Amino acid sequence: MPEEKERSSDEELQKLLKKSADVEDFPEVSLDEFTPPTDEEWKAACEALLKGAPFDKVMFTKTYEGITFDPMYTKKHTEEILPKSVMPGMGDYLRGVDATGYIGKPWGIAQACDETLPSENNELLRHENDKGSTIYHIVLDSATRAGVDARKAEHVGDIGTSVTTVDDMHTLLEGLDLGKFPLYVYAGANALPILSLVAAARRAAGEDMTKVRGIIGADPIGVLVTDGQLPASLDAYYDSMAAAARWAQTNAPHLRTVFVRSDVYSSGGANDVQEVATCLATATAYIRALCERGLTIDEAAGQIAFGFSMGANFFLQIAKLRAVRPIWAQIVKAFGGNAESQKMRIHARPALFFKTIYDPYVNMLRNTTEIFSGVVGGIDSFESAPFDEPIRKGDEFSRRIARNIQIMLQEEFGMLQPIDPAGGSWAVETLTRQMKEKIWKEFQSIEERGGVIDALRSGSIQDGIAAILAERFKKSEIRKDRIVGNNMYPNMTETLLDRREEDTAALKAQRAADIEAYLSDIDTKHRDEALAAFKAEGSVANGIEAAFVGATIAELMAAVTEGKGAETLTAIAPHRWSERFEALRKRTEDYKAEKNDNVRIFLANMGPIPQHKARADFTTGFLQVGAFEVLGNDGFKTVEEAAEAAGASGADAVVICSTDATYPEIVPALAPKLHEVLPNARVFLAGAAPKDLLETYNNAGIDQYISVKANCYEILESLQKKKGMIA
Repeated sequence: MPEEKERSSDEELQKLLKKSADVEDFPEVSLDEFTPPTDEEWKAACEALLKGAPFDKVMFTKTYEGITFDPMYTKKHTEEILPKSVMPGMGDYLRGVDATGYIGKPWGIAQACDETLPSENNELLRHENDKGSTIYHIVLDSATRAGVDARKAEHVGDIGTSVTTVDDMHTLLEGLDLGKFPLYVYAGANALPILSLVAAARRAAGEDMTKVRGIIGADPIGVLVTDGQLPASLDAYYDSMAAAARWAQTNAPHLRTVFVRSDVYSSGGANDVQEVATCLATATAYIRALCERGLTIDEAAGQIAFGFSMGANFFLQIAKLRAVRPIWAQIVKAFGGNAESQKMRIHARPALFFKTIYDPYVNMLRNTTEIFSGVVGGIDSFESAPFDEPIRKGDEFSRRIARNIQIMLQEEFGMLQPIDPAGGSWAVETLTRQMKEKIWKEFQSIEERGGVIDALRSGSIQDGIAAILAERFKKSEIRKDRIVGNNMYPNMTETLLDRREEDTAALKAQRAADIEAYLSDIDTKHRDEALAAFKAEGSVANGIEAAFVGATIAELMAAVTEGKGAETLTAIAPHRWSERFEALRKRTEDYKAEKNDNVRIFLANMGPIPQHKARADFTTGFLQVGAFEVLGNDGFKTVEEAAEAAGASGADAVVICSTDATYPEIVPALAPKLHEVLPNARVFLAGAAPKDLLETYNNAGIDQYISVKANCYEILESLQKKKGMIA
């Protein structure tokens, strides 16, 4: 199937690349002046730098996928897995589906356009295109995706643009060069209504769909997992999916109508293996459904595009993209698909799960690394989300920053070449192999459970993702996962960004007026006849006719779903890794604004500044995560002075800060005095107590310890409860 990204099929080029790979006559380069270190020598040098820290604990990092990063990867350890005979655009597409990579055509820049009113979103689409976007990426609001008339929508324009009639779609697409730039629209559970409206609008403009490229795609299983329900059976949605696919084969050969998206799993906290394997299982279910409805495997596979979320672990993101292409090729091949249909179409975006509301400008850095890893991994197109995505719709500034990151990568940072830049990397090739094995194993496990729907109905997929989410939250609590600006390094002068709430009532009134004005002049008899034909056959041609003569998106959706059963299962709720710390800090800020009070922490800094500063600074940062008031000082010479100052402060808690060497003398003397002058206060010790002194410190009155191993979230929440911030 032809692609919006014009992939190379030049056999001569592929032969030339393969011939060049066979060349082994290279000049000798002497490295005699260097003595290659042995693994043992390298490890010894590393241990010296660690200054006693255990090598095996510090230098090996385990990921949520169950993969352990080694401290060093070498050629001799990876010689057998290097893809020496595999070239880009060949074999199982490990190294990409196009022999020319981005040299022939750069990846598509798909800046999402989500203004509520069709006319305003049309202006935004043109503006984005003028400024460097190479894809018209339209984000529909929730009502439109669900096939709900804007006049009955609960929240018009909540996440995107509102479309109800062909007039809305005509306004939205007016002046767009759809023959030159691809069109991306995620349609929700059923693409038929949106596809009908787009084709009807093109017909009204005197154009057809033959040159339209891109995606107008549905993902009914994804919506079912997101919402926990569908208003019709999956078979009904599969019927519509097949109808859209058949029509596209003839009338829109450059368009894909199935869009398997991973964001519901990523936002639920899934690891990369769970995310990718579930999407592959979903796509496999769609292939079976389409083939059962008369499509060939090549036609079915050619209709599917994938949308993956790029997460925070840079090298694993590269590895997962390189790993998933061969697996998809293997799946399609097993169904009998040809080499062309085995090529995977990958769209990607930054994972919302890893974005924060506090210190949101750090999201720019997060997005940049995620774009970078996606490009190195070989995406076909990328949507760079605005840094303020967790808070509001983007504005000119945040969209420009997001868009320009991609433009700079292409035009200034030389990311259009080389082809498969990670190819041959000992580390990446190892991770790719590990990811491939784990994804394939998880995919097989889902298939063994009866396929993705049975696995979802049993709750096994949801339970697996929930376990990873709990692990992520636990590691954020103890700050093993560092969330800059949230559980680490909070900016205490920060003012939250304005949410810029839209006037939804006014927008709904305007939308209703526009829709009423258009519908007042339609031939209702002709519309009803066209809808009846559409309901009887469910073909796109009938849908286009109904849309053209005035059927609304709600009427189009009802024609193909009404009275056709329903689906329910346990939904996967969206989360963000920082949400609990954000709620904790917001609770403090709201309490402070309402009562002009706060949790006040007194630092009992003992000795001169060099003696207490390190732990005082650590403790301050630890407590400011909760936006508490930390009362610092330059230190006290005696425990009596410290106790007197602590009592005068009236603090809710006191933290003793000094050194391990001085604690045996200070703690037994100071802790009881602190409880005496502040009987309702909790007394903490900065640092972890040695085992032989733990009982002594506890008996002296230390309630808890603030150290790198402490549970930051639990300690801060307990202080809020004691203050009365939590009922």
